[in-house]
Amino acid sequence: MPSHLFADRSAQPPEPGTVDALISQTRRLRGDVDAVRRDAAADEDDPQVRWQRALCDLAVHQLDDLGAHLGQLKAGLPDELPPLPGGDPATAEAVHLKAHPTASHTVPRPASPSRTGSLLSRVGSAEWNLLTDEVSWSDELYQIFGRTPDTGPMSLDELPSLVFAEDQPLLQAMVTGCLIDGRAIDGEFRVVRTDGVVRTVHMMGEPVLDTDGCTASMWAVLRDVSELRRSERAVRETRDSFQRRQQIERTERRVAVELQEAVLPPWRGSLRFAHGGPAPLDVAGHYLPSATTGLIGGDWYDALALPDGEALLTVGDLTGHGVAATSSMAMLLGALRGMAVAGIGAGALMGHLNRLLETSVQPALGSAMCCRYSPVDQTLTWAQAGHPAPLLFRGGTGRALSRPEGVLLGATPGGAYGEARVRLLPGDLLVLHTDGLTRGSFDDDSGTRRLLGLAPRLAGARDAQECVRTVVEEFGESPREDDACVMAVRVGG
Repeated sequence: MPSHLFADRSAQPPEPGTVDALISQTRRLRGDVDAVRRDAAADEDDPQVRWQRALCDLAVHQLDDLGAHLGQLKAGLPDELPPLPGGDPATAEAVHLKAHPTASHTVPRPASPSRTGSLLSRVGSAEWNLLTDEVSWSDELYQIFGRTPDTGPMSLDELPSLVFAEDQPLLQAMVTGCLIDGRAIDGEFRVVRTDGVVRTVHMMGEPVLDTDGCTASMWAVLRDVSELRRSERAVRETRDSFQRRQQIERTERRVAVELQEAVLPPWRGSLRFAHGGPAPLDVAGHYLPSATTGLIGGDWYDALALPDGEALLTVGDLTGHGVAATSSMAMLLGALRGMAVAGIGAGALMGHLNRLLETSVQPALGSAMCCRYSPVDQTLTWAQAGHPAPLLFRGGTGRALSRPEGVLLGATPGGAYGEARVRLLPGDLLVLHTDGLTRGSFDDDSGTRRLLGLAPRLAGARDAQECVRTVVEEFGESPREDDACVMAVRVGG
């Protein structure tokens, strides 16, 4: 039965502590390989020993990278991600292909990479003897460069002919530093094989000195790291995409918050108005963001003193989140205020808002409730568009008012919107809210029952602001899937 680690089989959930166990195993393996490497350094003149030591160096290098990646996996995604280890030869390759799409020397796009098997099949060795001009390549190195043993190995002068023009100076500097200055080789370059496939090769090597201390030959171990670099590039591109998305979301949230703050009522705490009549109103409101998303939605609440002495009370909710929803909300609320100031009644006002959403360049659905309160006769006239009814609290109990007809805004062209009237008494409390406050996961009525159950506490509140605070304390920690608004309106005596 194949392991669950195979790509063609669904992975099983990792056990707790799996990453820590992998880190410990990697450290132990790294120590074991390092011990083998020290033992292999006993005889520097033996080519077999040099080969073993080079393989150990490569293994240690890869285990160090693996340990670093597992450490990042354990720590989680940081706010500012460091660059991946190693260079980015793939970027230069992409630039080269983009800059010369039709040139005769353009490198063909490689086909899907084939699996090259074990580490040994991806690692080859070479030695260039400067005294005899003899060149020795391992069979694996022929596979890496896409050559057959019949063609023979390539000299140091011939090797650059397969290397990308952009990488030839790097190869020349490494070889020159090794032959002339006696420096070790450690670098990467890209080659174009005879079959047109592009491979990335990591080269490590050292000069071999004669008895006089002069360079007699140069040996190197070359590893095909194309798959590794492709994986790193995929991780890097995913990381960059994630960071761009985070930046866009942060910017969008900031703009949406600023727009919302500019549109919603600027007052904090209670607002008392309609002083010209016998029953002034004490009003307070609050916006509750969603508990499951960081984006601002299209909910609003508003209270406005109208020129005829009445008061406009409204709450609503547009679908969507972010700048689009907030800007549509600002447009809708601005139109609502203007039409209310012009004296349009609650039902007719809902009809105009419905037509406004129908013709909007950003199609959306919305629910809304609009109330006009007359302090002279203490009458509340209200209309709704697919919105929860106001809750009336009187004498220590609460009930939902009977809703007039009205469909969602933007849902039906020419929708009809009725009006309802109720006379308010001094001491009455109205709670207006959007459905995000009381909507539960399974039972939509449960939130409304919880809100009505606050009647005894609301009856003892000093003012509208304390009523809002009581509601927020009850519902503020609920796992809401949507944002919400709540507004408390208390009728004065």
